[in-house]
This record gives sequence, C-alpha cells and structure tokens, in this order.
Amino acid sequence: MQATMEATTKTLPDETNWQRLLFFMNPQDGRYEDLAKGNWKLNVLRDFTAGLIVAMVAIPLAMGFAMASGLRPEQGIVGGAVAGAIGALFGGSKYQVYGPTAAFIPVIGGLMAKYDHSVLVLASIIAGVFLMLMGLWRMGRFVEKVPHSIVVGFTIGIAATIALSQAGEILGIKAKMGYGLMDKINGIAANLDQISLFPIVLGLATFALTKSLLKVSPFIPAPLIGLAVTTLIAATVWADKGLMLVKQKFGAIPTDFWVITEPSAIQWNESFLLDLAYFVSAIICVAAIESLLCSRMADRLAENRGLPFSPNKELWGQGMVNIFVPLLNGFPHTGALARTATNIKLGAMSPLAGIFKCVLKLLLAAYLATYLEMVPMACIGGILLYVASGMVKPVEVRQVFEHGRFHVVLMGYTAVAVMVTDFLTGVLTAIFLWAVLKRFFEQAQAPLAVEAATE
Repeated sequence: MQATMEATTKTLPDETNWQRLLFFMNPQDGRYEDLAKGNWKLNVLRDFTAGLIVAMVAIPLAMGFAMASGLRPEQGIVGGAVAGAIGALFGGSKYQVYGPTAAFIPVIGGLMAKYDHSVLVLASIIAGVFLMLMGLWRMGRFVEKVPHSIVVGFTIGIAATIALSQAGEILGIKAKMGYGLMDKINGIAANLDQISLFPIVLGLATFALTKSLLKVSPFIPAPLIGLAVTTLIAATVWADKGLMLVKQKFGAIPTDFWVITEPSAIQWNESFLLDLAYFVSAIICVAAIESLLCSRMADRLAENRGLPFSPNKELWGQGMVNIFVPLLNGFPHTGALARTATNIKLGAMSPLAGIFKCVLKLLLAAYLATYLEMVPMACIGGILLYVASGMVKPVEVRQVFEHGRFHVVLMGYTAVAVMVTDFLTGVLTAIFLWAVLKRFFEQAQAPLAVEAATE
C-alpha cells in the first residue's frame, strides 16, 4: 500500500500538468457560455457587429504601430488579424482583443534599428515558448503582483516615447532620424528647415477628429474616418504641398497577406546573444504584464459574472500568439487595452468577436489597400498621438498618489527611465527598487499609522 501511495504521489503532478495542457489546448473552455443566454442568433450578431467595428478601428492603428516600430504597414494589418484569432481561440479571456500595442513600439523599434525582421521572429518565438511554459507552470499570479505605480510609470514613459517618435512625421521632416530619445531631439534640431505647416495641420486634424468622434459614440470607427477625411484633403486641396505618403515611404501595400517569414539563425557571439536575451526578456515582460492587466480590466468593465479570465491560460495563449504571428510576417502582439474596451462597449459577448475581427480585418484591408497607400505619414502620426494621449488615465495616476509618496516617486522614476534608457531597463530597475525599498518605507510609515490611530 505504501508503494501505491508513493506512485500516486509521483504521478499526480504529471497528471495535473497533462490535464492543464489539455485545458489550454481546448478552445471550447467555457468562455462562450454567454452566447447561450437568450437568443443565440442575436448574441452572435452582437459579436459580429463588435468584430466589424473593432476591425475598422484597428486597421489604421495597426499600420501606425507597425511603421512606428520600423516595419511595413501590412505587417501590422496581418499581424493584428492573426493575433486576434489565435488569442480568441487559445487565450484566457472572454472579451480581450489581441493586436499590436504601443508598449511594444520601443522594444520592436530598438531591435529593428539594429537587426532585421528575421531576428525579431527568432526573439518572438523564443519569448513565446517561455510564455507558454509560464502559463503551464502557473506563473500568472506572479506577473499580476507588479506594483500599480510601476505599470502606470512605464505607460507614461511609453506614451511620451511614442509621441516624440512621431514628431518628425507631423513636422514634415523627411530626413531619417535615429530611434533613441536624444537621436530624435537632435534630428529635429538638425532639420528645422524642413518643417512645414501642412503636415502639422493634417496630423493635428487627424488627432482632433479621432478624439472628437469617439466622444460622440464608441460605435463610430473614428480612426478610419479621421484618416479618410484628412487623406481626402491631402489628395485634393493640398495635393501639391509635397506631403510624404505611405506609398512613397513603403511602396505599395500588398494584399497577399499569407507570407511565411523564417527566423534568423542564432549567431554564437557574445554581442548577439546578449541582445537576443534582452529582446526576448522585453517581449515576455510586455506581453505578460499588458495581457494580464487587459484581461483583468476586461472582466471588470464587462461586469463579468460568469467564468473569470484565467491568467495562466492567458499566458499560454500569449505564447502561441507570439510564436505564430511573427512567422506570418507579423511581430509581437498582446492584449490591446483600448480595442478591448471598445469591443466590450460594442456588446461583444464571447471570443467569437475576435475571430470575426480577424476575417473582417483582412477582407477590409484587401479592398482598402489602394486607398491606405495614399495616407500621408503626418496622418499616421496624428493617429499615434491619439493613442499616446489615451494611454494614461488620470484616475490611474490619482490611485498612485493615494498609495503614498514612495509609489509616486516610483512612478516618476519608471516613466523617466523608460524614456531615457529603454522599456526593460526602466521596468526591471523600478521593480528592483520597489523590492529593496518597500520594506523600509512600510516600516517608516508604521509608527505614523499607529500614532494616527491613537489620536
């Protein structure tokens, strides 16, 4: 009997891991439960409508994220579509929309400034494998423990980085500028003679139209309408103003979206391996933190009273997204906060909305490709300014101030460090400071709390 008990003890963890693996690989995991509540045909129609409008919103955003990262516009379109389908099938959230996000721009842009797309594919595949293992080993609960102040801080830092990265496009500077903060500032200073009023007006008009239309209704595909209006102005009234267009910078947008891209071979030298380790770690951090925050936000926003999101299955799904999307000529993706919120506000009830978004986005992009080539780069800059402006919520900053001065300083440090260095350095040093100093501040505040309670 003792031998039997020992055998059971040894095999139980293997059985548990195997059962978890089967659960992760099963798309029918209970997340579609709300479709059966009421008229299922109307519920499917709600998912279809949400998928359609999110697809229309996502096309210009995906193009902008890709170009800001040093990639081609179609890589953002196809990547966001495929990520939406894989995440919907194998992720851990009912409502989350997957796609390119602003948090990845500094990471991918930094890699593309030094290497080519094949190295990005390699780094993303390795990161994807680690994300899947993190889900299998139930590490989702640890990722969720990152302090709110650090999350808000790196969001502020990335928002500022994105806004500055588009300064050249909006100002009309055609000279190639570096990627870093000081490179951008020096590039602008060296090309002041290229600044033109027309791209500035177009960029700010795109920003204002997008923001204003979204205040009217979330049902309006504001980014697409904003681009359409300002592109029409550029193609007619200001056709002779020398505006830089997407097709002039990147060439024609192909409609053959199914392109397989192979990862680069590993170069066995110290410089390459250190860079690879850095970018893999950065992809893991961004994908894990942002997807879990987005999933948690989605359940709260949708007032989900059914099956809650699974953080571990979410990490597994993120791993699959970041393995397969780059292989299809894409780049790393994660849960998209703004598009997820839009998806919920539009009435999405299940991951079916994400699957609809994939199909509809590719169809729309195929038919709109000719028109998307005519978009001025300044208008893309306006879209990304809108993204940057919406990344930081005042209520989140107030929450950090309510947590005390230590967290306010931590938020400020993270924001500045992300801008001056890079995403991973800023976040990891902030986490280190938090881990080292939090006990000191807790002990320092404890006597004050006791004194206040006695009074």
